Amino acid sequence: MAAIRGLLFDKDGTLFDFRTTWGGWTRRVIMELADGSPALTARLEALLGYDLSTGEFAADSSVIAHTTAEIRDLLLGVLPQDGDALLTRLNRMASENEMVPAVELVPLFRQLCAMGLKIGLATNDAEEPAHAHLRRASIDDCFDFVAGFDSGWGGKPAAGQMHAFLAATGLRPDEVAMVGDSLHDLDAGRAAGMHTVAVLTGIAGADALAPHADVVLNTIGELPDWVEAMETASA
Repeated sequence: MAAIRGLLFDKDGTLFDFRTTWGGWTRRVIMELADGSPALTARLEALLGYDLSTGEFAADSSVIAHTTAEIRDLLLGVLPQDGDALLTRLNRMASENEMVPAVELVPLFRQLCAMGLKIGLATNDAEEPAHAHLRRASIDDCFDFVAGFDSGWGGKPAAGQMHAFLAATGLRPDEVAMVGDSLHDLDAGRAAGMHTVAVLTGIAGADALAPHADVVLNTIGELPDWVEAMETASA
């Protein structure tokens, strides 16, 4: 068994708490696009799988794992708007979104960097908002690789972003763990031959994630101990 030399992170639901962070974004999208229409508000709630009255996401909400472009395409089914303009608007709202960290990110990533790990981000968000969120969290300098769905390697659950991280770092798949909160993350990691680490800071629970993961952690804050345990096992 090889020791872990790299960690490839999902962003939303992994670095940042999903419900708190993306509930606000989804609410804003629905309210702005519905523009006061009760009928359109209800249609957008159903389309995005989000209940404005409770602030809860449906388990199959498109916001959880779809790319921004896929969400845009869904919205175009009920909104007669220019597709490029709508995608730009959604990305702008994402860049401006208030991100709520799942754990204290700065000390964690300083520790991971000090362990000599290569660190990457693979998100179904666009690359520009991803960079903005990392900068705002003051951890952007810890990342050797950042990919959004629009970076040229596609989105998850396809493994293009995973292979790009391997190419950028020179690591083997068995030296890398894909860390995420959704089946899209874990399936992409497995397709690339990586270890898979599930965290419970998204919508999916342990029962749903465990069959697709090598280990289920409560948060990414438990990663240093897991990486050290893998190091010991590989010795």
